[in-house]
Amino acid sequence: MNDDRNTTDRTTLARPASRRRTGRGLGRALLAVTALAGLGLAWAGTAEAADTGAAKATPTCSAAALKATFGQGLAGGMNHQGVVIRLRNLSGKTCALRGYPGLGLENSRHKALTTHTHWGDTWYAKDPGRKTLVLKDGQSAEAVVAWTHANTGTSGAVHASYLEITPPASTRHKTLAFPEWVDHGDLSVTALARHIDVTP
Repeated sequence: MNDDRNTTDRTTLARPASRRRTGRGLGRALLAVTALAGLGLAWAGTAEAADTGAAKATPTCSAAALKATFGQGLAGGMNHQGVVIRLRNLSGKTCALRGYPGLGLENSRHKALTTHTHWGDTWYAKDPGRKTLVLKDGQSAEAVVAWTHANTGTSGAVHASYLEITPPASTRHKTLAFPEWVDHGDLSVTALARHIDVTP
């Protein structure tokens, strides 16, 4: 490193005086441009950090702060079925959600049934991916749940009465009536988003 610096110094000293001045002028100009660029990057980094900090400062929506409801019901060929679920912030304050809701099936006595939840694309919608959703009071997020019911009434199907919906990062859930047959207890669900386009 010292060798490189010394070589550069010797080369500069060997130039005629007029070229040295020109070199110094160019050097100063380059330093000024570099400094301005550095300030721009620093400002952008500060703005990005501020945005990230603001998102981190927003508390996560608790289950108690949310109202869960079913939206559009979805049907299709090959024994596919689905529904849009919505989580609405009714806390009176702004809160945030990110990721996938947890799902669980219950029987008529609210006893947990075997459930396998798969995150990602569903039969009806592409997965929007994890995004932090900042919800003001009254705003909602939605996800699409899908399953099949080819084995209705057989040992290969689970007969549910209720669906547990656990918001991301929560240990408590909301419960909705869900009188459905679900093959092997397998449910697919997208990440939460402001709105998800579905294929009915």
